[in-house]
Amino acid sequence: MAESTVFTLAIESSCDDTSAAVLQNDKVLSNVVAGQKIHEQYGGVVPELASRAHQQNIVPVVELALRNAGITKNQLNAVAFTQGPGLLGSLLVGSSFAKSLSAALQIPLFAVHHMHGHILAHFIDEAGFDKPTFPFLAVTISGGHTQIVRVDSHFSMTVIGETTDDAVGEAFDKTAKILGLPYPGGPLIDKYAAEGNPKAFAFTKSKISGLDFSFSGLKTQILYFIRKKQVENPNFIEEHLADICASVQQTIIDILMDKITLAVAETGITQVAIGGGVSANSGIRKALKATESERGWKTYIPKFEYTTDNAAMIGIVGYYQYLSDMQVNQNVVAKARIQM
Repeated sequence: MAESTVFTLAIESSCDDTSAAVLQNDKVLSNVVAGQKIHEQYGGVVPELASRAHQQNIVPVVELALRNAGITKNQLNAVAFTQGPGLLGSLLVGSSFAKSLSAALQIPLFAVHHMHGHILAHFIDEAGFDKPTFPFLAVTISGGHTQIVRVDSHFSMTVIGETTDDAVGEAFDKTAKILGLPYPGGPLIDKYAAEGNPKAFAFTKSKISGLDFSFSGLKTQILYFIRKKQVENPNFIEEHLADICASVQQTIIDILMDKITLAVAETGITQVAIGGGVSANSGIRKALKATESERGWKTYIPKFEYTTDNAAMIGIVGYYQYLSDMQVNQNVVAKARIQM
């Protein structure tokens, strides 16, 4: 496809955030995200409520994205959407809207893997942020995923390590729940950890071999630890919250860094890029950045707004799919589970 200027409208609706973005080639013109507060009272995302909220949000979010970008829908060259993985009801809202708009405007449609978006977010043209060169290792860490991916091109990716049970984001959120912190708890763990001693309490790392991860044992260990300490002192959490958070966070960072170090040793690739919502964690960012001077790695950390679920990352994948003529037809379907 030969246009020198490509306007892509992207839609992300895989979980509880409704997002729309407009890109001009690889540059983001707008990136609008509407969150859903309703889930806070339940301590986690309720799928049915999420899909209903997406239906309410999708039209105003797309209209705002177009307005902020300064273009009309008739100037669009492509529509990209998240095909999966995610909550099926949520995905259906975004995919149905994208398919309808593509058909109405008679422009190409592109189906994007959510995790590809987190990886290729590094290729958004953003001042002050370098783009990795191939090959590189992508570490995708979020509420639902923990993966190490070898990336040889925009569309040649191989998962070389992943969680066998819970994702790292779930470990943070479940720890927060044990401590009585509101949902989502991951950012609060990070906040309190900054004030605590990471060596105050010791937690055992899982012994799983190779490049795979396991976090379920750590969650159980934290639960039993807190229960035991509360029997001894009912005010234990309140009196030691910062130290608990710092110790848990440091254990998770150590687990991640051990696996990343092994992946670098096994592949010989010293370029490491992180993505996904948990890559916003300040401790993880600091630990990864330290490897540049300590180990000679080149590390890539995306702009904060491109770490959590957002449509800009879907748009950059859609743009590269456009250049490679990878459009899909109207028979494409959303999938709760989908292979990389």
